[in-house]
Amino acid sequence: MRTLSVRLPDSLHKGVRELAQREGISLNQFIVTAVAEKLAALLTEEYLEKRARRGSRTQYDAALAQVPDVEPDPADRRAEG
Repeated sequence: MRTLSVRLPDSLHKGVRELAQREGISLNQFIVTAVAEKLAALLTEEYLEKRARRGSRTQYDAALAQVPDVEPDPADRRAEG
């Protein structure tokens, strides 16, 4: 594990401290969790962009053409209203 010294504006530090207290966790754990969530979001976006570049509209249309054009089962219908 590594130690990282971070400078935060007073207002941001206060907000993070208050939220950590409200959640019942340490300031350190709050920041670790926030960084982990941000990292996961950015890596997910990167993964989806790579997958999108591999996609093919032609292959999508071919797969969709194989799906029968039938009405959904009544249990699968969306409730109106």
